[in-house]
Amino acid sequence: MCMNDISTKMFLDSGNADETQAILDAGIHLDGQTTNPSLVAKNELFQKQAQQGDVTMETLFDLYKQTVIDVRDVLGEGSLSVEVYAGADSTTEELVEQGREMNTWIDGAHIKLPLTTAGLEAARILVDEGINVNITLCFSQVQALAVHYATTGAQPGQVFVSPFIGRLDDIGQRGSDLIQNILDMYNNLDSHVEVLAASVRSTEHLQTVIDMKTDIVTVPFDVLVDYNEGKTTMGADQSTLQEIKKIAVPQVDDWHDLDITHELTDKGLAKFKKAWDDLLN
Repeated sequence: MCMNDISTKMFLDSGNADETQAILDAGIHLDGQTTNPSLVAKNELFQKQAQQGDVTMETLFDLYKQTVIDVRDVLGEGSLSVEVYAGADSTTEELVEQGREMNTWIDGAHIKLPLTTAGLEAARILVDEGINVNITLCFSQVQALAVHYATTGAQPGQVFVSPFIGRLDDIGQRGSDLIQNILDMYNNLDSHVEVLAASVRSTEHLQTVIDMKTDIVTVPFDVLVDYNEGKTTMGADQSTLQEIKKIAVPQVDDWHDLDITHELTDKGLAKFKKAWDDLLN
């Protein structure tokens, strides 16, 4: 499968530098990579440390830093998303402190922040300091609107929003509709925010977001290999999923007035936190 004519930027969704190398060795061009706690926790470095015991939060951050550096060494140039350790009770100050530290690890980092009030407030601060951000766990058009307003004035390429396709499919909603709705909304707003399609489960998902000319898509190792080799894998039967309809974009003076809550954001945040907490002993 020739990928040279695809306008969508291609990221690998992985916490393992060996997978990055394998993709490049297969002749697949990567524009960047995303990581998250669940992916990184599967990394052999983390698993070995957990088996040896005496794993602290400081240990985890040191391992994460080394993993990110290893990925950067293999990847070369391009965006590399590094996710903060966050829970429902994380404060703006805590997220900003982590973001500042993680931004020193490598060049070209996008700091992944949860789509919560604290996450968006942290994004505002970091963007004003010239730090790139990737707002993750997006499941609604209103949430994406809040990202636009919360980071107004950011430079092109500085802000990503990551809507999750597969997790919406899991609850019977057509996740690809959300991608299209956000793209259309951002186009009407002439938004600075780039849409990064995430939770891609199949080559069908991947082809759909490419056809939409989504700004960026992040793809698991196996799906990217299958796509490159011309194999077709299908996700949920799209005809059985509920359409996600466009909303009338509300006019607000302050993004804090928008309801950015979503049960899948809460569940995703808890899952990512647990992936790290399970390694602690």
